[in-house]
Amino acid sequence: MMRLSTLAVIITLFAFGCNEVKSSYELPIYGQKEYVDREVNGKTVTDTLYHTIAPFEFVDQDSSIITNATFNNQVYVADFFFTSCPTICPVMKQQMLRVYEEYKNDPEVAILSHSIDPTHDTVAVLHDFAEKLGVESSKWHFVTGDKDEIYDIGETSYMVVANEDEEAAGGYIHSGAFLLVDKKGRIRGVYDGTVPEQVDVLINDIKRLTKRK
Repeated sequence: MMRLSTLAVIITLFAFGCNEVKSSYELPIYGQKEYVDREVNGKTVTDTLYHTIAPFEFVDQDSSIITNATFNNQVYVADFFFTSCPTICPVMKQQMLRVYEEYKNDPEVAILSHSIDPTHDTVAVLHDFAEKLGVESSKWHFVTGDKDEIYDIGETSYMVVANEDEEAAGGYIHSGAFLLVDKKGRIRGVYDGTVPEQVDVLINDIKRLTKRK
């Protein structure tokens, strides 16, 4: 069961995201911040440490090891899904395809989709899934791995729901969020992956992070 504190963070994250991602200001940095003092030439300087995605290691549809380092010098869009999902996943994948098509030739942009059903979603299953979508593995990574690690990174790093739920359709519950992560591993935007207008905002916000016009 999800901790109440995490649920509160998720609710706050989405409430803030809906208000901020459409603004003309610099994209926000999501998550809790820490302030650390250090001495520089006899003076106290306060550094701000932002929430970042924790170290991870998963396997994608080509059996390649995917880690944080895979996305060095890239911004990426992350989401959580499972291939047999009977509810929002098909809509999410069609919307993510829009992001893929917009940026498939841009080396600064990648996509990372985490399966929350690693028992069923083996490398072979994810490979077939990616092939049916017609996407390149170098651009869009579908990853599987240890179940607990996937759920943990969803809840504590991306701050979204990703878990088993016997009462949910398909046996799993997960967020429909698309999360925009910058080159420093910080979350800069949260978008409803089932709403085309929100994905429009995401596509434009990626340009803001990569300074594209």
